[in-house]
Amino acid sequence: MKFFLQNSKIYLPARRIYCALLLAALLSVNAAAQTGDGDEVISVDTALVRLNVGVNDRNGKPVTDLTRDDFVVFEDGTPQTLLSFEPTAAPFSLVMLLDTSGSTLGFRQQLKFAARRFLDALAPGDRVAVVSFNNKTDLLTNFTTDRRKNARAIEAANGRNATRLFAALEYATGLLGKEGMRRKAIVVLTDGVDSELRGEDRRAIGDAETEASIFTSIKAQKSDSLRRVLDEAARQGITVYPLILPSGDPARIAAPTPIQIAMHRAARERVEILATQTGGRLHLIDRLEDMGRLYAEVAADLRTLYSLSYQPEAVKTRRADGWREIRIEAKRSDLIVRTRPGYFGK
Repeated sequence: MKFFLQNSKIYLPARRIYCALLLAALLSVNAAAQTGDGDEVISVDTALVRLNVGVNDRNGKPVTDLTRDDFVVFEDGTPQTLLSFEPTAAPFSLVMLLDTSGSTLGFRQQLKFAARRFLDALAPGDRVAVVSFNNKTDLLTNFTTDRRKNARAIEAANGRNATRLFAALEYATGLLGKEGMRRKAIVVLTDGVDSELRGEDRRAIGDAETEASIFTSIKAQKSDSLRRVLDEAARQGITVYPLILPSGDPARIAAPTPIQIAMHRAARERVEILATQTGGRLHLIDRLEDMGRLYAEVAADLRTLYSLSYQPEAVKTRRADGWREIRIEAKRSDLIVRTRPGYFGK
């Protein structure tokens, strides 16, 4: 029996409906009939967990020749059965987010040059969409493997004003939602200071009377904007790589106040959470001339990721807050495996 996956659904020809019903029973999900291209099909909803997984040896060298049988996945300590496996050579759909707010005006050409170098380091089959953001979000080119189109889009990236980072991230996850079951990632170049969340942080500080209370007033991890992005990234299996510009470093502010330091630290904490909980890496740009090298490191890291998926099996007990812990082990004891630590279940 042949079947294919699309948008988290399994589709089968109607003439094999008996097989579909058997599959539905095994997966404990509901089957619903749909019509397309003249054939009646049965769609079976699945709740797949998708993971991008990096593997290194003890010396930090990527290991790229593993197979499905080399991995064991656990959710809340319970072994899971892998439903799909893609090797490191499988292509990605990737959104390239470029911060074109006022804080990047002084080095816009350096930013564009580094971004174009990043394109050159990607695999030929990777589909790239280029999106710029400031106080609004602009799609400069939709997903394509045409690097000339991508490069022209990067050159067209301009703007100023505020930085609506998390609005742009939500837009990016929406774009990736149209890319079906492909492997997915977001690479975002920004200083990490979201203008809207900065206002929320300032209100959270409120009338704090001591310097210590200023730093404890902001609960960066509680941000609704951050949670929405993380939830959608978890649903689609999106890995996020933030590249943080020097202007996001509170140490670079001349004579900063405790409030400024607290708000910049909260902004940095959010992008750290974003990278860690999606299985990506946070790259801090200390010098502008390092942008190209760090972009190249991200491209290299993408080419070392495996992609796995499983449908969660029953677990005796769940945490009250809905958090589900993911752990992946390689059967070879000398290997170190990296992926996102878990997700919040519904």
